[in-house]
Amino acid sequence: MTRNEHFRYQTLTRSAAATRTRVTADGEIARSFCRALEASRRCCANVGPCRPRGQCCEPTEGARTPRPPQRGLAMWRHPARSVLRKAKGHRGALDAARLVVKAGSCCGVPGRSWTRPSGVDTGVKTFNSLTKQKEPLILAREGVATWYSCGPTVYDHAHLGHACSYVRFDILQRILSRLFGITVVHAMVITDIDDKIIKRSREENVSPAIISRKYEDEFKRDMLSLKVIPPAAYLRVTENVHHIVAFIKGILKNGHAYATKEGDVYFDIQSIGDRYGKFVGAVASQGEPGGTSKRDPRDFALWKRSKPQEPYWESPWGRGRPGWHIECSTIASCVFGSQLDIHSGGIDLAFPHHENEVAQSEAYHQCGQWGHYFLHSGHLHLKGSAEKMSKSLKNYITIKDFLQSYSANEFRMFCLLTKYRSAIDYSDRSMSEARTSLGTISTFVRDTQAYMKGQLQCSPVQEAFLWERLAETKSSVVKALADDFDTPRAMGAVMNLVYHGNCQLQPVSTSEGVARSPAVFGAMVSYVRDILDVFGIDLLHNKADEVSGCGRLQGVIEQLTHFRSEVRSFALAHLKGPTAGSPENQGLLAERNRLLKACDTLRNDLASLGVLIKDRGAASTWEITEGKQSPRGQSLPDKGQEPSS
Repeated sequence: MTRNEHFRYQTLTRSAAATRTRVTADGEIARSFCRALEASRRCCANVGPCRPRGQCCEPTEGARTPRPPQRGLAMWRHPARSVLRKAKGHRGALDAARLVVKAGSCCGVPGRSWTRPSGVDTGVKTFNSLTKQKEPLILAREGVATWYSCGPTVYDHAHLGHACSYVRFDILQRILSRLFGITVVHAMVITDIDDKIIKRSREENVSPAIISRKYEDEFKRDMLSLKVIPPAAYLRVTENVHHIVAFIKGILKNGHAYATKEGDVYFDIQSIGDRYGKFVGAVASQGEPGGTSKRDPRDFALWKRSKPQEPYWESPWGRGRPGWHIECSTIASCVFGSQLDIHSGGIDLAFPHHENEVAQSEAYHQCGQWGHYFLHSGHLHLKGSAEKMSKSLKNYITIKDFLQSYSANEFRMFCLLTKYRSAIDYSDRSMSEARTSLGTISTFVRDTQAYMKGQLQCSPVQEAFLWERLAETKSSVVKALADDFDTPRAMGAVMNLVYHGNCQLQPVSTSEGVARSPAVFGAMVSYVRDILDVFGIDLLHNKADEVSGCGRLQGVIEQLTHFRSEVRSFALAHLKGPTAGSPENQGLLAERNRLLKACDTLRNDLASLGVLIKDRGAASTWEITEGKQSPRGQSLPDKGQEPSS
């Protein structure tokens, strides 16, 4: 400390002593304040003298890195402030306490208590919500990442807000596995018993199980439609209640929970001291509603006693069902044990859900750090709205409805163009930008293929320049994705490569004697396809092209079928008329038969391509089918269809 800070620290010590004698009417206030003082003293002793701001957490060259403090200052800062506000008469103590908070922000690590895990450094840095900064991603087992994510509460349709979070984390998992060679072992819980599910079942007069299975199946179909890779296992809460009961018993045994006479079980926040409050806003929050038997307003339910006409399970505390937070701690622990590499979810789950998960898990396993990295995705907002897309707010678009207008590839591009941690605005304009970006890439791929086939004649290409751009792009993309999965920067590098490629593909009327460079364009196209495939975008099966071309295809089929019908009507009218057998018309018979045979041939040829034409007398109808193939690859005629002739 500087001399001035040392003097003020001595002032703080004297003020604390004065506080102990003067605030006799409220002994708890004095004790809380002194605990805050003692925590500050230990923190400053651990990290050594203060250095200039910005350097305070960096060890000096050659010095041994100090052991990180086990208790983050934010865990006691807010209670200390509350105590000091109550002691309004002790102005000196208040001023001195402000110095502690200021000094703690420099010497300690505010708002977090995180230990760098031991293991293998992946070379990737990711933003860890536990520390509020980027940290090197270190895995306990080389080449393997254990990953747990909070799944949906299945009482209604999944919407784009859900899709945004799941697609973003799917992209991150693909990057780890495809680009950095890490096997991601992913488990997800399905919350299939909850107050909202029970309420919905009463509204529809069916059992909660029917509601949950219906929307669980729909959720899984939606994820497949968005090309989200399924986790290694989906785990339902209702199938793990026996594990949850055992987990609660373990927390009780360790002295971190209590049962009430009514049959509820609550987690005891005070039992873990200042370990509670790892996420922003946690300490100042009010906690969840509960009964009057709670010891602390922040205590939360591990087990809820049964209510009339609600599903229940037997337990040592009576009939009831699990609380919300305990399900994730239990199921994640059943799959991964006492240590977890990565935990993900929307930013709205950080508190209280993830905060309480951490408290429960560390209380059960009696470990200092259960989950090493917490990754949170930003909210999806409707353009012009400050509120997140939410079922409760009735401002959502279902995934099924969205996919009527846009493709899964376009939605992935929409997600790629912003950082996964950032809030994102959804609008037709933002989706149009994603569609345009995808279209630019698709056009480049088609033009490149035409050039490689010799169908596109171009002026001489600066081949060496393009090879350099390709190498730079590969390096830039890896660096961007290793830096907290920076997909906007990575996509910027890819689009820049496409731009340089398009600049070289300048068509000319003649190119006789001009040297061609197809190899470099082949390499560029292969790389663009590969990196987009890493992100989950498949250019070879672009549904956007199918959707945009569907209307044009139907128009062509309609015109072709109409023309064929006119020809058939013309031929049939002359063959079946009152003078069809007269000698003067016999010469026309062979010509009319050839027209009808040509109509039949066209009908059969289109059937093999998935277009089924059905002749209804002189008129005809058509439909697009998958096409019924014979063993030799020839289309089988539709039942009841006779030759026209």
